[in-house]
Amino acid sequence: MAVKKNSDGTVDKRTKEGKAIAARMAKARAARSKAAKKSTLKRTQSGKIDKRTKEGKAVAERMAKARKAKNSLANRLKRLFG
Repeated sequence: MAVKKNSDGTVDKRTKEGKAIAARMAKARAARSKAAKKSTLKRTQSGKIDKRTKEGKAVAERMAKARKAKNSLANRLKRLFG
């Protein structure tokens, strides 16, 4: 069964098949946009991560750990001799 097309080559959404295709495409778009959304961190007015929230505290903790590791003696020696 061929799907009826408009003169510009797009699917005619007035037909039953066209409506079904449009509904499937809308559902797929919604699922894709839902999957693409990341956990949005709450930010302050200046754009920094809000450290008062649970997620913000976790981010700050990870950043502090990375900062500490960056300045460790082993890493300093690697930078010096490596």
